[in-house]
Amino acid sequence: MGNEQTSYNYCAMPLASYACKPEQSLGRVHDEPPSHHRNEFQRDRDRIIHSSAFRRLKYKTQVFVYHEGDHYRTRLTHTLEVAQITRTLARSFMVNEDLAETIALAHDMGHTPFAHMGEDYLKIVMQPYGRFEHNDQSLRVLTTLERKYPRWDGLNLTWETLEGVVKHNGPITGEPHIAVRELQSQMDLQLNTYASMEAQVAAISDDIAYNNHDIEDGVRAGLFSIDDLLSVPILSKVIEAVRKTYPDISDRYLIQETKRDMIGVMVDDVLAETDRRLKRVKPESPDDIRNAGMQVVAFSDEMHANVGELRDFLFNRMYKHYTINRIGVKVERIVCDLFEAFHRNYKLLPDNWQLRVVEADAQNNEQVRARIVADYIAGMTDRYAIREHEKLFDLYWDLR
Repeated sequence: MGNEQTSYNYCAMPLASYACKPEQSLGRVHDEPPSHHRNEFQRDRDRIIHSSAFRRLKYKTQVFVYHEGDHYRTRLTHTLEVAQITRTLARSFMVNEDLAETIALAHDMGHTPFAHMGEDYLKIVMQPYGRFEHNDQSLRVLTTLERKYPRWDGLNLTWETLEGVVKHNGPITGEPHIAVRELQSQMDLQLNTYASMEAQVAAISDDIAYNNHDIEDGVRAGLFSIDDLLSVPILSKVIEAVRKTYPDISDRYLIQETKRDMIGVMVDDVLAETDRRLKRVKPESPDDIRNAGMQVVAFSDEMHANVGELRDFLFNRMYKHYTINRIGVKVERIVCDLFEAFHRNYKLLPDNWQLRVVEADAQNNEQVRARIVADYIAGMTDRYAIREHEKLFDLYWDLR
């Protein structure tokens, strides 16, 4: 590991003193010659976009399973919306857009099929074998599971990108999960500090994106109406303002205007609150952000409370809606059945995954074998998981 000097010229926005600079990167686990055309963070971004795990996000659920409609968000479209908000905030704060976007694009790479329902059941079956957590799985994808280079496993990303994926929600306390432990043995991620401004921007952009697009998807699915949204104070204000501007607006356009305006309200709040915190911290370097003792990029207390009320509404009216709960019954069967079958008999796995068991000498090691099975299931798309379950448990799947 070490600083890598680049040999190209490129135009860039002027950066704040507390922004991460690619020429000052702490490097990669495996040293590589610099690119002639891209800085180090741009290389990281491109590696993520070209990865197999990123492509599979297209058929991974955000809330609704893939076959329920073409207009609902998937993990991929959610990730792209997060990246766009991230770039807006990063540019406003004069921090590195390339790094912030890279972290945003990477943040959900470890998500299971079937959204958080899939993760919940994978957590249950993995509890005896060392736990499962999607943020740690994202890191595992980036550092171990993607296999595209002859000299190493993983994508060999920069310290700054990996730190952002690990700590975008704050310092790591307690016993780290497996991927963090393994990476920490190769590079010091400074787990007890906060992440860079760029990572914090990506984290809050995730909150802004999913809270607002879930409103639109919930109305489209008929889980609640626009009138139901009036019970949420911050939404009520925005809806009333839109109706005042457009007295004859239809519901179709009303929800679109409301979503757009809500994103604007939240972004404005983050800009104002973060500016107040920057004036308090007076950072002169990226490390001043890491050692500030708090998230510098944040909602105001009032907005934090408003977002909490919105989350409560979505939790009760959307995530726990009976139609979603019914999907959960099927997800439990699929995830638990697949895990039990593959863990009991690893030779049911595809050849390349059987080889991973052999390479890890895990034929008789239940914990290591369980981790490999969890890796396989977590990487599945919704439709692939459904198909694998049919192949194993539907006696007539190949006769139809």
